[in-house]
Amino acid sequence: MAFVFPLADITSTRQQPKNWLNSIIKGDCVAALNALPDHSVDAIFADPPYNLQLGGVLHRPDHSVVDAVDDEWDQFASFEMYDAFTRAWLLACRRVLKPNGTIWVIGSYHNIFRVGAIMQDLNFWLLNDIVWRKTNPMPNFKGRRFQNAHETMIWASRDAKSKGYTFNYDALKASNDDVQMRSDWLFPICSGGERLKGDDGKKVHPTQKPEALLARIIMSCTKPGDIILDPFFGSGTTGAVAKRLGRNFVGIEREQDYIDAASARIEAVEPLGGAELTVMTGKKAEPRVAFNTLVESGLIRPGQVLTDAKRKWSAIVRADGTLASGGSAGSIHRLGAKVQGFDACNGWTFWHYEEDGVLKPIDDLRTVIRNDMAKAG
Repeated sequence: MAFVFPLADITSTRQQPKNWLNSIIKGDCVAALNALPDHSVDAIFADPPYNLQLGGVLHRPDHSVVDAVDDEWDQFASFEMYDAFTRAWLLACRRVLKPNGTIWVIGSYHNIFRVGAIMQDLNFWLLNDIVWRKTNPMPNFKGRRFQNAHETMIWASRDAKSKGYTFNYDALKASNDDVQMRSDWLFPICSGGERLKGDDGKKVHPTQKPEALLARIIMSCTKPGDIILDPFFGSGTTGAVAKRLGRNFVGIEREQDYIDAASARIEAVEPLGGAELTVMTGKKAEPRVAFNTLVESGLIRPGQVLTDAKRKWSAIVRADGTLASGGSAGSIHRLGAKVQGFDACNGWTFWHYEEDGVLKPIDDLRTVIRNDMAKAG
């Protein structure tokens, strides 16, 4: 079960171990964020109040009342007050986000443009806007506007210099029938058995997000063991999905009813095993290994002769990690291109070494180095 911290008990966590992991902090989001250590979370998913500006009671054509979002926490006296609130929690989030971490913010046309502008003002670097298309959106009952069938998510890094953020490109592509994952996602709104309801049959939370949406977000930008922060925890979707996918979470919520529902929900989640959580990676995600590393490690010797797979071209390895062939010299890539008369060449797959009479690509030796690096890590 997720441990619940009263805000008064977490104010000193900047100097403490991560006892706030996999917990829900009860209290105001900005105050709770200010109690967390600097650069302590890998990713943030924020579902802030939308400031829907709803006026009066909304009825369906059959005169029944729509259970709309009319809670006090979604109401602000002015756009200026909403902007000040947005700036405060975004600044607090930026402080706790690791330099290579990323943040997701979801909203509707009521607020997402204001949020995006403030994010840019605070030097967040926008990576994508993702459109969540709803397969079963709520109708526009008055018939005076288009049906609002989507929400927008902003995905951003801490700043323009944040180059090392996690993006599981290969896993996403493989899961999408080997086609790049697009920025328009199709999911139904939360309904059926997934929708939390109280003893009175009413929704526990009016804006509960579907677990499938959070699963794609978490799988796209985190690794097992990472820490995901949700400053507007609500019914605990982020925590439930994070636990199932082998990630850590920390939620912030001020409403006790939501905390109770979220805690019970997370308690019932069974985490997946290590095999199911392994993230598929490609060459781009692997650590860089220079050819000179093979020479320095003794896997390739100075003076050793490398050839192409058909033994048409050959080159001698020099002590500085370059190759020489005839009157030309250069890197494994440049010399490979030179001897073939091409503009470019992947030297790792072009050049081969001989072992027990068999030619093998030098890329095999790079794999040996990478495996050693992984064991050391």
